[in-house]
Amino acid sequence: MAYDLSKVVVTSSPHIKADDDTRSLMLDVLIALIPALAVSVFTFGPRALVLTVISMVACAVFETIYNKIVGHPNTVGDLSCFVTGVLIAFNIPVAAPWWLPVFGALFGIIVVKMLFGGIGRNFMNPALGARAFLLASWPALMTAWTAAHASLPLFGNVTVTDAISTATPLTTLKVSTILDAVSGPTAPPAKPVALIDLLLGQTGGALGETCALALLAGGLYLLYRKVITINIPAAYILTVAVITFLFPVGDLSRVEWMCSHLLSGGLMLGAIFMATDYVTSPVTPKGQIIFGIGCGLLTVFIRYFGGLPEGVSYSILIMNTLVWAIDKKTHPRKFGYKLDKVKKEAQ
Repeated sequence: MAYDLSKVVVTSSPHIKADDDTRSLMLDVLIALIPALAVSVFTFGPRALVLTVISMVACAVFETIYNKIVGHPNTVGDLSCFVTGVLIAFNIPVAAPWWLPVFGALFGIIVVKMLFGGIGRNFMNPALGARAFLLASWPALMTAWTAAHASLPLFGNVTVTDAISTATPLTTLKVSTILDAVSGPTAPPAKPVALIDLLLGQTGGALGETCALALLAGGLYLLYRKVITINIPAAYILTVAVITFLFPVGDLSRVEWMCSHLLSGGLMLGAIFMATDYVTSPVTPKGQIIFGIGCGLLTVFIRYFGGLPEGVSYSILIMNTLVWAIDKKTHPRKFGYKLDKVKKEAQ
């Protein structure tokens, strides 16, 4: 039997047939972020939605402008800029002025992402880079927390009379840590936010970090869709859980102290949606576990010993810079490598 080999196309591995592409993956991430966005709007009002939309539009505009200037095809259609826009908004407080996410989008898209070659080439997460830039540039605006269900104007700046200042749950825990270090057993007992409020997001904080339940729901959706693996989130969260359980501070029980750290701050947001970024996280399973453990250790160290109550953003950014080394050390050994090495040594 004769075969017509003219229609046979020979290509190098990997030979994968799948419908997944960047657009479909980013769409799944956007869907997974909807529960947290819905809780944010319920907790902080429609202003949260306005800030999120402004951030998404700004990211799309800056990416379009950059591609137009350098003569590249417009990449807005892959939806990655919209994911960055939502995550930037999720890292700012509801009392922030409308122009704050615009500057965050400018830095995250242009400086962190596009100047390094666009999606797939940036060495750090654009949303976290934007958060670090905003926190360093406008620290007062980035820490202007308001209580849940405060009445805020839809547009315009939030005045002192509009906002109801409040401490975030992590700030309360940080104060407890400092008092315990200074006063020892005589320190006044901490008064943390109720765990049910942390789970449901009825606390002060950044737009998308308060509701642990909504973030976990989004994470389960991403796992179901196989957009992410369990390696990084599990290693990250379990590391924080073990350390905070073994080394509680203040008058809280071990379980209360651990749960307060797990459910507050940006831990769930960072572990599920930002530490798992394909571009800035390791590609090997062993490397992903090491990456998650490193993020967890740094997060706890910053929370315990640093000057800031939160350490998620900086821990992920630091580990982003080490991904190349982690991948290098955990890359699978080539077939026949050990035999070739033995032959070389024998010679």
